[in-house]
Amino acid sequence: MDSGAYRGSRFGVRGSEALGSGTRLLFDLEGGFNSADGSMSTPGTLFNRQAWMGVGAPWGEVRVGRQYSPIYIPFKGQLDGFGAGTIASGLNNLSKITPYTNNGITYLSPDMHGLTATVMIALRDSGSGNGLSGDFETFAYRQGPLRISYAHQQTHGGTATLRSNLGGVSYRLGHVTAFLSFFNDDGGSPRYHNDGLSTSVRYAFSPRLRASAGYAFARDRSGGGNDTDQFSLACEYDVSSKLLLYASGAMLRNRGNATFTLRGVNVTGLTPAYPGAPVRGVQIGMIDRF
Repeated sequence: MDSGAYRGSRFGVRGSEALGSGTRLLFDLEGGFNSADGSMSTPGTLFNRQAWMGVGAPWGEVRVGRQYSPIYIPFKGQLDGFGAGTIASGLNNLSKITPYTNNGITYLSPDMHGLTATVMIALRDSGSGNGLSGDFETFAYRQGPLRISYAHQQTHGGTATLRSNLGGVSYRLGHVTAFLSFFNDDGGSPRYHNDGLSTSVRYAFSPRLRASAGYAFARDRSGGGNDTDQFSLACEYDVSSKLLLYASGAMLRNRGNATFTLRGVNVTGLTPAYPGAPVRGVQIGMIDRF
């Protein structure tokens, strides 16, 4: 039993206060927890997902505090047919991005004829010296059935990812939505240097029932031949506007000494038995929003 295989379980409070002339004071406090045992997702941290205040106006929004990383924004449901969730999302399993950022100062632009942008700089923690711990940029364009997005992150210091790029395009035609995306990552300790592609298609049998199929591939650019690919299937059914049932399955093939897993979103998932071992699995779950 896992908690958060599709979307991390969370509880929080958000709000706004009108200040006049279209300007609003905003805040968001959001903490993750394990719905199987009630424990915090990050021990000792109440609001591990988001804790920020900001100002919104016709010219956009400015937010300050712990936030979703801008590179994570297009990641959630815009770049593959699996919503970048469950073990079925090869994009989620094979790419490496930073979901949350501390000490972030973010600007979110208004929609300008379908074009939006988000820019963030992250300051260092107290005691870590002056300067930036990272910068993040996301650009998206939406016009009718077409959506295009690109995101970049650069972090500095430590063993975290140093650089990541993520982008893709989707197009909806009737009941069918097709997705094509790319990613590359360089950094960490020990260092990894990968790039890859994800392609998927989602078919809506009805407003409530959807099915998806996809393929993803990650190439080891370090010369070690530790490549990986994945085949996936998934199905979703909206019982109501608040309750979603889902089932997913995937087959992941590690090569060389690759150790990629079928992990879902907030779970460790199914790990390979040894470096280079294949991994196969299924997930059945539900999401309740209240």
